[in-house]
Amino acid sequence: MPRAVRFDRYGGLEVLQLVEVDRPTPGPGKVLVRVKAAGINPGESSIRKGMYADRWPATFPSGQGSDLAGIVEEVGPGVANVAVGDEVIGFTNDRSSQAEYVLVESGHTVPRPANVSWEQGGALFVAGTTAYAAIRSVALSAGDTVVVSGAAGGVGSIAVQLARNAGAKVIGLSSEANHKWLADHGVIPVPYGDGVEDRIRAASGGRVDSFVDTFGGGYVELALKLGVAPNRIDTIIDFAAAAKYGVKTEGNHEGATADVLAQLAGLLAPAALRSRSLRSILWPRFAMLIENSSSVIHVARSFLNPNSCLGAVRLPPWMDGGCSGERRHSLPKRSPG
Repeated sequence: MPRAVRFDRYGGLEVLQLVEVDRPTPGPGKVLVRVKAAGINPGESSIRKGMYADRWPATFPSGQGSDLAGIVEEVGPGVANVAVGDEVIGFTNDRSSQAEYVLVESGHTVPRPANVSWEQGGALFVAGTTAYAAIRSVALSAGDTVVVSGAAGGVGSIAVQLARNAGAKVIGLSSEANHKWLADHGVIPVPYGDGVEDRIRAASGGRVDSFVDTFGGGYVELALKLGVAPNRIDTIIDFAAAAKYGVKTEGNHEGATADVLAQLAGLLAPAALRSRSLRSILWPRFAMLIENSSSVIHVARSFLNPNSCLGAVRLPPWMDGGCSGERRHSLPKRSPG
């Protein structure tokens, strides 16, 4: 029987199990995908821990995962856009991508470009569409200056490149260990921490038009201090600050379409877009790690394949921690700068 990742109570990595399940049968408009790679995102681990139980409760036993890449095994009635044997990148809204076989709406799949690896495709949807929507929301024009927090992380590393593609001057906040990668991609690297406001003002020449916050911890307030208008600030994580100051919160929900996914895959194919921390693993390795590891934390440490990404790769605590793959940090409490 095929296997899938399940959990039957809220908790950490220890609640994940690999269980045998019935092979799904696609109904009208759906396809059955044999998963080659599946992604994991921080929001999914937060759901598993019960942090969003009031907003997005789990129904036990629950699966996990949205991002996937694989081969179409069966098609349901009325499906005309894909065929058996097609290699696809896709997503599911049913928390179920971490499995051998997954039912997917046919409209939630796009062809996998030949130059995009299974691992890249299997982790593109959530991070990529979040970055796409965040950059779109701040309405960049050629010559604008935009600041991105968490700029070297999963969402941030894509956001800075999309901003560069729009013709913007991009300032990326990150740890110094990531500055070379940012500079190599046309981004002005600025270290976070004490004095960051002054460093941004110096790097920007005194004008910041937009701000994309992928990190939280006071960056919405910092953007306002820098003179950025609320309608050109987007945070994907600090919802309390967004409610307080009226800034935007556009992310995956606003960008979650197959059209956006296809655009991003098209950018990955000729290496016009590079990601530092795509978080997926080929399914056989995924299953083996969960089944055989006495401590499932080893799964998190083993998932990231250094050969799966087009840029330098670090092992971030992504499965059970930070959204950006950076060390968690916040701005000094006494001052957002």
